[in-house]
Amino acid sequence: MSTYRLPGLREMLNQISRERNLPKASVQEALEEALLKGYERFRRSQRLDQSHFDEEYFSNFLVELDPDDEGFRVLSTKTIVEKVDNPDHQIALTDVLEVVEDAELGDNVVLDVTPDQQEFGRMAAIQTKQVLSQKLRDQQRRLVQEEFQDLEGTVLLARALRFERRSVIMAVRSDALQPEVEAELPKREQLPNDNYRANATFKVYLKRVKDGPQRGPQMEVSRADAGLVVYLFANEVPEIEDEIVRIVAIAREANPPNPKIGPRTKIAVDTLERDVDPVGACIGARGARIQAVVNELRGEKIDVIRWSPDPGTYIANSLSPAKVEEVRLINPTQRIAHVLVAPDVISLAIGREGQNVRLATRLTGWKIEVRDATTYDYESEDRKAESAWESEEREEALDLDAAVEVNSEAATDLLLREEADE
Repeated sequence: MSTYRLPGLREMLNQISRERNLPKASVQEALEEALLKGYERFRRSQRLDQSHFDEEYFSNFLVELDPDDEGFRVLSTKTIVEKVDNPDHQIALTDVLEVVEDAELGDNVVLDVTPDQQEFGRMAAIQTKQVLSQKLRDQQRRLVQEEFQDLEGTVLLARALRFERRSVIMAVRSDALQPEVEAELPKREQLPNDNYRANATFKVYLKRVKDGPQRGPQMEVSRADAGLVVYLFANEVPEIEDEIVRIVAIAREANPPNPKIGPRTKIAVDTLERDVDPVGACIGARGARIQAVVNELRGEKIDVIRWSPDPGTYIANSLSPAKVEEVRLINPTQRIAHVLVAPDVISLAIGREGQNVRLATRLTGWKIEVRDATTYDYESEDRKAESAWESEEREEALDLDAAVEVNSEAATDLLLREEADE
């Protein structure tokens, strides 16, 4: 077989592998694909009429790279036929029999079609270089996707590199032995109190690894996701790591509608151990544990509350630090609750621009209405609740009647069809 010489091929493969942080096998595969595209360009340039060169025309060709001999060969798989109509895909039986005596029609043979050293022109070489750059980028994207796919939903250490539009481009790595790769921190996933200066380090939540050949970073990370808070507590509180204390629910507002309000998180914890205080375990001695989380989140306010299977108790706890006098579960079906507090506690229970009650609603899953305990009209609210309950029952009854009517009509139609068939 003839070989198209590529002096310095082995060193080139090693250099690309080092610079791009790609396995040599991946670099070699990319170069083979690029050389095949270069060969296609070379072949197309030889003919003015290219109408018969469709997308699948060169599917029977491949390039075989030989780093030891520093060269490559172009091979073509051809079918043995009686009469050749297409010399790129077929070969005459009489020609094969001169070499292989037992060859038969319909068999496939692999032939060396490597072009002459001078024929493989400059345009083909340029095409090869362009395709190689693209193939190497594709290989890098594929490796990033494979490496980080299993790390979605975990926390990584990141280093700020630069701003692109409103996003921060960060360098992350899967472990200490792996090189850094770029990830995007969009504006909506940033914290208002963060200072993303160059080379500043942050803990980020890996939100997703993008699929497909997109340009730019292949990963999206977050500083605003609730998963980051869960990780930070698990890292600071050994009882969570040991599953003595569990995080039941979390509600976070990292970017409130009004930036002046500031980010805030509510987290509900519980334990099955009688001798363990789950809230105290998360706060730590003199607040050391929760302060470490707050520092990482640049001063974000965090309320740790005790979860309870009793909705009333859970709702009352969720409005911390406000003191609740009574919780009334007005509509358990629609999960509506009235929370009664003293007049001077209403603003604290609701929070600035409703942030406290909004987070409590998300944490518990109940629609919470804060009411003044001194002016609350029990009889009026009970009548409203009873009226709403009766209205719901009527609607459910109407829906049931409609469903029965539809099923009855369907059954009648089925019976008529069966009788017609008989």
